[in-house]
Amino acid sequence: MPTPFRFFLALGVVLPLCASAALPAAVGGSALPTLAPLIEKVTPAVVNINTQQRVQVNSAYANDPFYRYFFGVPNVPQERINQSLGSGVIVDAARGYVLTNNHVVQGADAIAVTLQDGRTLKAKFVGADPDSDVAVIQIAAQNLTALKLADTERLRVGDFVVAVGNPFGLGQTVTSGIVSALGRTSLKGLDVQNFIQTDASINPGNSGGALINLAGELIGINTAIYSPSGGNVGIGFAIPANLAKSVMSQLISSGQVTRGTLGVETQALDARLALALKVPNGQGAVVTSVRAGSAGQAAGLLPGDVIVALAGKPVRSPGDLKSLEGLQTPGQGVEISILRDGEPLRVSSLLKARVSGEVASADIDPRIGGALFVDVPQELIARGVRGVLLKELSAQSIFAASGLRSGDLISSVNRVAVNDTQQFTRVAKAALTQQGELLLKVSRGRSAFFVLIQ
Repeated sequence: MPTPFRFFLALGVVLPLCASAALPAAVGGSALPTLAPLIEKVTPAVVNINTQQRVQVNSAYANDPFYRYFFGVPNVPQERINQSLGSGVIVDAARGYVLTNNHVVQGADAIAVTLQDGRTLKAKFVGADPDSDVAVIQIAAQNLTALKLADTERLRVGDFVVAVGNPFGLGQTVTSGIVSALGRTSLKGLDVQNFIQTDASINPGNSGGALINLAGELIGINTAIYSPSGGNVGIGFAIPANLAKSVMSQLISSGQVTRGTLGVETQALDARLALALKVPNGQGAVVTSVRAGSAGQAAGLLPGDVIVALAGKPVRSPGDLKSLEGLQTPGQGVEISILRDGEPLRVSSLLKARVSGEVASADIDPRIGGALFVDVPQELIARGVRGVLLKELSAQSIFAASGLRSGDLISSVNRVAVNDTQQFTRVAKAALTQQGELLLKVSRGRSAFFVLIQ
């Protein structure tokens, strides 16, 4: 539902807008600068998105045998319809492809798209990538307008930008600003981060909308804001068009995104570790393990190496490394800059694809590294087994310290059932962000128990 808001009147007095205070159309015969022609050109390509999701609601009375027996309360699941509003950008008029955010359409049972001309259309879900928060939907309509995607490698801090979206469900709204920063990686919950930061006003409902340059090209998909209060404070983030384009092409062709990986686990540096490993500026990602047969092993990486750059981009933390890995494609050759015993080295390797159906715990959150989880084999699924298996475990990991072993089955996280590594990753990330801990239901042989990971 749209976020509630109020309009406040100062001292109860409403001041009329005076026509004489408006700017003239021209001064000294010269027209005043205006963005109106640009806005008229691009706004037909920005759409409003409305989603509906059916959610089962547990009733305390329906679950109580006493009330069911004496008061005839039916023991049937009740449903609630959740609605959400967001924005999207038409990027292919002929085929009707619309770019938006994963969090705008995630879990939706029905998606409706409203065009600027008032038409409302049912949308087809094409695919989504939770790691980058990019999603693609498709509509079937004539006379669509699409935006051209800009090359965001040419974007510079200080470039003027315009944001178009549907804040608070008000309808299409336009704001302007500049590019405040590039390459931001400070948002929680996303593995792949390379955000454009802007001071153009972005508010709830703008998610999935367009960030454009003054040539009318799409430079980003508005995604998030930094706000202590929940409203705009001039710090907004957008997914660069180059990244969105790469994700979109894979989603359209295969419905999923394949990314490269070094196959290493890392941890952050603190002051004592930086001193011990001779890292002068205290920045980088310390390699703690190298998976057999991985790109990292082929490059000759060793535990204790400190990765300080990947593909020419600085690595200040394990999060930076994870994000930079995610921006590369499998089979792509990359150069890795490391510090080994304080000495700088450069090595290279061909990145390998992340294996579907498995997830390293460090990929969920660097603080809980040291474990590898995999999907339950099909033969166990056929016997009704659901969850994820702990396949590999470092003796130094927090999981080992909490008593877990290789072969343990994890069936729920914070009392939410998980059926595969994808769901396990999503639920665990949310739990760590919101509660800062994981309550795992573990099955080992014929016994079951809970383990708290803090």
